[in-house]
Amino acid sequence: MDAYKNRIIYIISIALVGISGLLVACGPSQEDRELMKRATAMFGTMPEQMPGSENDSRAMIALGEKLYFEKRLSSKDNQSCNTCHRVDQGYSGSDNLPVSPGSKPGSKGNRSAPSVYNAGFHISQFWDGRAADLVEQAKGPVLNPAEMAMQSEEEVVAKLSGVDEYATLFARAYPEEKEPITYHNIARSIAAFERTLISTDRFDDYMNGDASALSAKEKEGLKLFMDEGCIQCHNGPLLGAKTYQKMGRNNPYADTVDKGRFEVTGKQEDMYVYKVSPLRNIALTAPYFHDGKAATLEEAVSQMAYLQLDKKLEKEKVDSIVAFLESLNGKGLKAIENPENPPAEVPNMR
Repeated sequence: MDAYKNRIIYIISIALVGISGLLVACGPSQEDRELMKRATAMFGTMPEQMPGSENDSRAMIALGEKLYFEKRLSSKDNQSCNTCHRVDQGYSGSDNLPVSPGSKPGSKGNRSAPSVYNAGFHISQFWDGRAADLVEQAKGPVLNPAEMAMQSEEEVVAKLSGVDEYATLFARAYPEEKEPITYHNIARSIAAFERTLISTDRFDDYMNGDASALSAKEKEGLKLFMDEGCIQCHNGPLLGAKTYQKMGRNNPYADTVDKGRFEVTGKQEDMYVYKVSPLRNIALTAPYFHDGKAATLEEAVSQMAYLQLDKKLEKEKVDSIVAFLESLNGKGLKAIENPENPPAEVPNMR
């Protein structure tokens, strides 16, 4: 009897292996292949490296990571880059607050802190695009009175120069320079670290041919995302961050205090214009919009459809689009559960 049972188990096992092999050989269905082709044409695929990373040495990256977590870059020694753009403990590059508190008591920024993940792929930095790249961006918050609030570049350099460890680390990162501890090199180093912060997700797996990476609802959401017109602004590998658009293109947005890029360019056509938000990790980086006024992703999708496309989407469509957007969560990343009482920062030194 045992021999008979073993024979049956063996036959079933062989059959299952054969079926599995047949399924793999068949690959994605025709419907999936067409959706993959359409999505690839619209979004492309995530590059493996950020522009400029070819010039980043290991010493620069290691120094940049230490500086990213360095609270002595703030006036009260209480705030680092990571305070508002959390990447420790698997967080998704933001602090999940509408606006972020500054180093000085009672100070706050006036816009929501965006995720630092994939930032080096953006057309520019900050919501209004006032910084051309990561290096220029890194120089801003340290001297901003509402953020880290240091008085001057010279004060920052003098402060770090008083730390023996930094003399060694800067000399190692910039061996050709006689005086390597400069404000520019501080920013260069932080940017080098930030260029390592690239996230990948299940949508990438789907685009690369794994039809099982997305659920049926997520695939429906992807179709709706394209068919309803979201791709007019949210296209390219990051699903955004490549263009500027007026907030309230078809219907006016409630907040008219913040003038957007107009405050940078002075051009009337830039009134209420912002960089299009990238949607990678979007489900992990609530609240939404430049002012953090949309508390949930469902609310953000509904509002954007009305403001930008003049559409009032049914709940079922919103839910499907949100399901698709959740497939853009970076592998291993998470949101801060209680941003009003966040866990202590833990440097993720490599």
